[in-house]
Amino acid sequence: MNSFAILNTIIILGMIIAAASLLFIEDLLPSIIAMSIMGSFLALEFLLLKAPDVALAEAAVGAILTPIIFIVTLKKVKDKKDNKEEEK
Repeated sequence: MNSFAILNTIIILGMIIAAASLLFIEDLLPSIIAMSIMGSFLALEFLLLKAPDVALAEAAVGAILTPIIFIVTLKKVKDKKDNKEEEK
């Protein structure tokens, strides 16, 4: 096995583990982090497959932008929930 195949196997295993962990994690924040890790592995796979433009887009959107949007949304939802509980 050459180094390309070994690295490709490691990246694909990382993607599978990150995707499987999304099924079993019940808390939202760790799920968002696992999704970001999945996006990072996918960006590495695109880079390994010699598609740097797609890898850059995936890194920007899948590993950085989407998790930030989800985290901000989660914080706002929790803040609204806390405000409603305080009003009662």
